[in-house]
Amino acid sequence: MFANAEAYERFMGRWSHAVARPLLEFATLPEAGRILDVGCGTGSLAVAIAERYSRAAIDGIDPSSEYVAYASAKNPFSNRVSFEIGDAQQLHFEDASFDGAASLLVFNFIPDPGKALREVCRVTRPGGVISAAVWDYGAGMRMLRAFWDAAVALNAAAEKVDEKHMPLCRSGELSDLWRRSGLQDIREQSINVNMRFESFADYWEPFLLGQGPAGAYVRSLDRGGVVALRDEVRRRLTLGESLQLDLPARAWAVRGIVPRRD
Repeated sequence: MFANAEAYERFMGRWSHAVARPLLEFATLPEAGRILDVGCGTGSLAVAIAERYSRAAIDGIDPSSEYVAYASAKNPFSNRVSFEIGDAQQLHFEDASFDGAASLLVFNFIPDPGKALREVCRVTRPGGVISAAVWDYGAGMRMLRAFWDAAVALNAAAEKVDEKHMPLCRSGELSDLWRRSGLQDIREQSINVNMRFESFADYWEPFLLGQGPAGAYVRSLDRGGVVALRDEVRRRLTLGESLQLDLPARAWAVRGIVPRRD
């Protein structure tokens, strides 16, 4: 679904960079120690952690070898940040080996998020913070909402693959997962960011790169279908080709504390 690191950076990387810092403001990770970045992707969150906390060491894991290679090649903190291939559902780290953990825009893509969170709890020390954020695909992520509303208007069958059906993307769902996993002092809040696109082409062309559910849907269309979808999206955004556009987005963020042992 997401395979090409360069294409991902053009499509969603700019959003990852925008959300990383607000997530860290909310997460309150420890200023020193070892931090796990769950589903590090191209490295946005790990780098943001290293920039914010000069005494932290960050381990990023991701199942994509291409993402890990890209993050490693672009890593400006190689003395404190490392990236490796790994599955959040089956971590190889020892119990309580991290002082905190965070995940950016990933948990909804993990096949068994409950199993992954239990693993993250296992490798995080008692008293450590675990935090994550997921897009509000159903209402708050305007870039994707405009796309899917247009797709469904043109083809009712697109409703089945609309990202609004993603798990964990509605208010309270992340908190519920954190609660069911035994975490304590759970808090959830929205993170709101805004993205400027220099033109409609700047917005639209990354959809043609085949990334994520939206990119896969575009790839499934014939040329006429792509043109019709492009025109419908542009109509809904009420923009011409050369106009800048500012699009808001909302993510739901959660944090909780690993219980201390008696």
